[in-house]
Amino acid sequence: MNVLVGLAIILFVLMKVIGGEKGIRSFMALFFNFGVILLAIFLMANQGNNPIVITLLACMAISYVNLFYINKFNFKSITAIISTIITLVFLILLIFVIVERSKIQGFGIEEVEELQFFSFNVGIDFSKIAISTIIMGTIGAITDTAISISSAMNEIYQHNPSLDSHKLFKSGMNVGKDILGTTTNTLFFAFIGGYLALIIWFKDLAYSFGEVVNSKVFSSEVISIFCTGAGAILIIPITAWLTAYSLVTYKKQKK
Repeated sequence: MNVLVGLAIILFVLMKVIGGEKGIRSFMALFFNFGVILLAIFLMANQGNNPIVITLLACMAISYVNLFYINKFNFKSITAIISTIITLVFLILLIFVIVERSKIQGFGIEEVEELQFFSFNVGIDFSKIAISTIIMGTIGAITDTAISISSAMNEIYQHNPSLDSHKLFKSGMNVGKDILGTTTNTLFFAFIGGYLALIIWFKDLAYSFGEVVNSKVFSSEVISIFCTGAGAILIIPITAWLTAYSLVTYKKQKK
């Protein structure tokens, strides 16, 4: 417990020194988002509640905290959250199809031994839980990419107000391409770091490459990463176009 408190204090001090007021809000947002996720889990555990609906509401709450609470209510946050909603709509359709065809819901055979003493009759549709897990995993990357592009494009337009929507969109796409490279690498290394023990376990079990790829534990995480990556890619042109169109249109209306 003392270690956790010490690390929390170090994190707070660093965020305060480097981020100032926004750093403090970012630190508080961690606890707000944790509370939203915890509440969503409790609501999902109650039979009769639709996990997907709860997840979407939780994602909207997390997006509000990440965009409006941290960055306040401004043009950048508005375009970012609209882009997030549009991306989620397209992404949900993709996730539905992938989960239905891949059958990754439930537990893998590697987990059965640990769970054999528990009842599996929990009264929850695990297909919906699998969809909810992937959606929840994408929201952080999507909002992060959206606000990064929107903020960068606002700065570009403020220093170059003569840019038309096409040139501004192109600048936003260039920023997005740079973000995309680091985002995909972050997702990859997050998977490797989080599941390094699982990969070592597969080696000890003498799994072939085909058995590893077809393992439900492994494939479910890889599919989640691919869906998150697809969301991070899809939101780049959506945010760039929406921001460019909105900025130029707003300028014309002011004239």
